[in-house]
Amino acid sequence: MKLPRLRVLVLVAMIVASLGTVGWWIFGPPGVAVELTRRSWRMEIIVERLRTESGSDWCDELPAGAFDITRRMVTDPTGKRAEPGEHCRYNLLAWRRSWIVKTEGGPGDRPTWPNPPLRLAPPGQPGSERLGKREAFYEIELSDGGDHLWTCRVDLAHWQTLRVGQRFRIPVDRFGTADCPRMYESRL
Repeated sequence: MKLPRLRVLVLVAMIVASLGTVGWWIFGPPGVAVELTRRSWRMEIIVERLRTESGSDWCDELPAGAFDITRRMVTDPTGKRAEPGEHCRYNLLAWRRSWIVKTEGGPGDRPTWPNPPLRLAPPGQPGSERLGKREAFYEIELSDGGDHLWTCRVDLAHWQTLRVGQRFRIPVDRFGTADCPRMYESRL
């Protein structure tokens, strides 16, 4: 008689534990508990170089600044021009992305823009460099205490208020991607 009672008690305990786990999964707090383990910043500037590029177009549609133009008469293969017209090959000076310069650091360092040396060529000649688009990135690294690390980009105001060791809940999808913007809504 004692053996069936023990089995029933074990079965009831397993059902209660399973229901508790499922209940926590469904009704418990959303997201994964994480801790902020690192704060960092990175400042990047795209450096552009003036380059000579080749192109071709109808001679009456050449871009401004085209040079070394060669002309030839052709019929339009698309049929948009009824008569044969002059088609040109040309060169053009254009600013194109050449490389990226960056500075980076942590919370103890003051974020500063890089100041790279730039090449200078005579005006109108290829080879000169200039500073292009600037971007600042403020990032935090979050850990669940196990094998998972997430890096989230935040704005400067939030980055300045966050400290290593702070704990949060962050939604993570089934592919393991963290929903960083929703982290602020669910601070522990």
